Amino acid sequence: MKNIIDLNTFADGALVERTNVELQKILENIADPNTDPKKKRTLTITISLAADDNRDVVLTSVVAKSKLAPAKDIQAKLIMDLDNNGKVTGAELKSGVKGQMFMDVETGEVLDDTGSKVETIEGKIINLKTN
Repeated sequence: MKNIIDLNTFADGALVERTNVELQKILENIADPNTDPKKKRTLTITISLAADDNRDVVLTSVVAKSKLAPAKDIQAKLIMDLDNNGKVTGAELKSGVKGQMFMDVETGEVLDDTGSKVETIEGKIINLKTN
């Protein structure tokens, strides 16, 4: 069977060019560590054809589309509370446990469970140094 068109040169090479553009997007998406490498990506090439009234000329349209894998979910915990007006509010939990303070490893500052600097600590201070 004789080839009707050469896909390498069809539409002045636009078919191959657009296919390569979408393929590059897919490869970059696979290389992105924020995506699931096992999720399937797809590359769809659509060639639409419509004839004129005399049926002697066919107009074509070439579209290449890629469907990429979404970024992985990122989870965070929010602490819910009420503000001074009784309205529900929230803040990101930074310490891991509600009400727990922690020390910033870079600055050595004591932070509350939302990551805000603690100015004073109430209660008895226990010396945690060992001899």
